[in-house]
Amino acid sequence: MKKGMIKATGPFERVVHWCVALSCLFLCITGMAMMYHSLNVIGTLVGGMENLKVLHNYCGIFFAVSLLFTILMWWREAGLFSFPEDMQWIMAAGGYLWKVEKMPEVGKYNPGQKMFFLAVAIFGIVMVASGLIIWFPDGYTVDTLRLMYVLHALGFVVIFAFFFVHLYLVTIGAPGSAPAMFTGWVTRGWVKTQHPKWLKEMEKDGTLIVYGEGKYRK
Repeated sequence: MKKGMIKATGPFERVVHWCVALSCLFLCITGMAMMYHSLNVIGTLVGGMENLKVLHNYCGIFFAVSLLFTILMWWREAGLFSFPEDMQWIMAAGGYLWKVEKMPEVGKYNPGQKMFFLAVAIFGIVMVASGLIIWFPDGYTVDTLRLMYVLHALGFVVIFAFFFVHLYLVTIGAPGSAPAMFTGWVTRGWVKTQHPKWLKEMEKDGTLIVYGEGKYRK
């Protein structure tokens, strides 16, 4: 670890992030394997489609618990938009699609990250609720079950699409972002460029932690 790196996330945050990410990815893959005959071969790896469905269902429970921790932990920072800077960031497309001379300053999470968080939170809840009804269909009408399948598929499409956008932005789109969820540390230059308002807030509050220097003091 290089001296001067800034702490962006704690161990628990990273564990929750990867629990949600990996369980979500597993659910998407197993869900597609059950939906498309061409991917049924994935079921043979676990002894058949029945076993795959069992793994899918119980992974859904793991995802639901991880999602609950995600919402409770990040709702205040990533679930609420700050105006007018967030709207200005959106109007400038975050500087990803065209060159912007001066980007509006954003906090710990930019509007793009907030939209991804809300998509996962809202449609994650939709998928958990619809999945439970599909798993335990007794007492529900045929029309209700059909609706649950539609909602389940809709949640998959939305989250899967956002997943690839998120993957692009934390790698090619905004180089230097990935270490925040691998080691928990990022460079000062990255924070100053991507989240300048957050850097100023940490310096002002004395909560900035710099590797090799301890906690920042004004």
